Amino acid sequence: MAGALTDRPRDLLVSGHVIVDRFLSVRNFPEADRTVPVLRGRAELGGTATNIVRSASRLGVATGLVARIGDGFPKEYVNTLRRAGVDVRGLERIDGRPTPTCYIIEDSTGAQRTLIDQGVMGASKRARGAPRWLGEYSWLHLTTADPEFQLRLQKAAHARGLKVAADPAQEIHYRWDRRSFRQLLHGSEMLFGNRSEIACALQFVGARRVEGLLEHVPLVVRTEGKDGATAFSRAGTVHVRAAPHARVRTLVGAGDAFRGGFYAAWFAGQPLASCLTAGVRASARWIEGVR
Repeated sequence: MAGALTDRPRDLLVSGHVIVDRFLSVRNFPEADRTVPVLRGRAELGGTATNIVRSASRLGVATGLVARIGDGFPKEYVNTLRRAGVDVRGLERIDGRPTPTCYIIEDSTGAQRTLIDQGVMGASKRARGAPRWLGEYSWLHLTTADPEFQLRLQKAAHARGLKVAADPAQEIHYRWDRRSFRQLLHGSEMLFGNRSEIACALQFVGARRVEGLLEHVPLVVRTEGKDGATAFSRAGTVHVRAAPHARVRTLVGAGDAFRGGFYAAWFAGQPLASCLTAGVRASARWIEGVR
């Protein structure tokens, strides 16, 4: 659906994880000091940034990535991103260092436990600075990555006239603190998160209700799983129901796919309710296995 990068303006640059997801299926999670057999395993291209750009690109958004990968990241995955129309100039391969990897353990009920090896995404002191072509984009979406790097990139984006969306995702619980998160928020136009992540954001700013975040950022988008999604803005609150899905292939990345759908409607100039609806529909397709 997406045309060549040279045929259209570039909309969305996403800075975050590009990961190898390694899934392990077990019948039941082991208790402490016990072992259970792995029934099957598979590896897939994953990561928050990856999932967002794949979902958005499929819907016609011109996307690009800023991320670091290391040894063991398959070249075929880079080709997959290129075939999806994603600008991979900001994908930095660092030889001699492990590539970011998630180990996702699933039991027979669909419940999951996740471990992450940050690899080259663990720290950013040796990372490249802001790309010289940063100004080709209109929006920068900051998701999972080293907070210091994201804040430097945010500053560079502002200098080039980009608008910024904050989306630390699960890393808000263990990589961000009150100071760094408030800095991120004050330089952003939007904040994305699920219920748990928005609750953590409220603690960081000392507010009790989501509306309290609007003193720091104009728009908050909260994903709510089977309950749909809600957008909180200074003009009011909008809620949409979740979209039905015919089957469940995986829930991993469904929230990222929501963001891709949201942006497709956002860049098309749709009203906020339509952006939320596009998000929940993209999430449902992702859950069914449509990539």
